[in-house]
Amino acid sequence: MDKLRPAVVMHRDFAGRALNAVLVAPLTTTLRDIPTAVRLGPEDGLDRECMAALDNLTLLRKDRFVRAVARLSAERMAELCAALATATACDVAATRPRVVQGVDPPS
Repeated sequence: MDKLRPAVVMHRDFAGRALNAVLVAPLTTTLRDIPTAVRLGPEDGLDRECMAALDNLTLLRKDRFVRAVARLSAERMAELCAALATATACDVAATRPRVVQGVDPPS
C-alpha cells in the first residue's frame, strides 16, 4: 500500500463535481525558511511541525483522498496564497513572468 502523504488543498472547491483532480501543496517535515513555503503545526490541527511546499504543487485525483486531517484558518490560507503568488511568479513586483513553449503534459 502507498504511504499516506498529507497535502494542503489549494483549489477553491475541491468537492466540485466537474473536476476529477485538484491542486495540492505537499507537506514536508524538512523545515526551511523560504518565501515559497508556509510552516504549519499543532496550532493548525496537525500532529507535528511541517511546511507546505508551494513550489512543489501537484494535481491529486480526488479518489486518492483518504481523510481530512485539519482545517486551516483564513489567516493561514492568506499566508499560503502569498507563498503561492511567489512560487508561481504572480508576485509581479518580484519577477517578470515569461511565456515559454513546452511539451504537452502526459495524458
